[in-house]
Amino acid sequence: MNALARMPSDTQLIALDNPIWRALSTTHAAFAEGDDFARGYPPAVTPLAAIRDPSVASLKALGRLLRPRGRMAGLFLDAPLELASDWALVRQIPLNQMIWTGERSESKTVYSADRQEDGIELLNLSHAREMLSLAEMTQPGPFGMRTPELGTYFGIRRAGQLVAMAGERLRFPGYTEVSAVCTKPHHQGHGYAGALVKAVVRHIIARGEIPFLHVAGENLHAIRLYERLGFRTRRSLDLLVVRNDGGGDA
Repeated sequence: MNALARMPSDTQLIALDNPIWRALSTTHAAFAEGDDFARGYPPAVTPLAAIRDPSVASLKALGRLLRPRGRMAGLFLDAPLELASDWALVRQIPLNQMIWTGERSESKTVYSADRQEDGIELLNLSHAREMLSLAEMTQPGPFGMRTPELGTYFGIRRAGQLVAMAGERLRFPGYTEVSAVCTKPHHQGHGYAGALVKAVVRHIIARGEIPFLHVAGENLHAIRLYERLGFRTRRSLDLLVVRNDGGGDA
């Protein structure tokens, strides 16, 4: 059977219901700040955070995680969150969570940095500043100086300048998220995003894992691209960005 085990069952996909929590509790546990009720990445890595459940204990733990004043957290939620009186809602973005359902045969052509296929190169922490600059220009989602520590990233250069990239972010047993897919405005329309996503997907499935991603629900162009590449929407959720505008500086 060539298809990636068709589509995993709802039971198998339950790990995707709270992917930030799952990543910080397993593969990315070394990055985790917080406790057994709320966990987040260090701000320099990414502002993403998660609560274990919508309980009072988890919300109180999130408040502790948001110290000191001014710290922000980006949460993936599929239900409304009751904000504390000293929290500010910075942004709320509807997202589509998409999962890859393509062919395992993709893994036969695993990307090699030595081959420089399609002009794609392997990026690392030495490229972090230009990666951050590209992310700040194109706004693909939360990205910090240490975000490249989360996984493998690929890029495309033109005239020596990094003009497009894509890579891995959330990761936990069996799954890795494709993220930071972006291209400089004047270099769009050349298929760079598709080529980079294919490189990331091949890298992920070569490890026997399933790629997934999150995309703004209003970004129909990107959704159609991901569908052509073998992804399908699993569910809708929101990215909720909150900030501590109160006390708690200790």
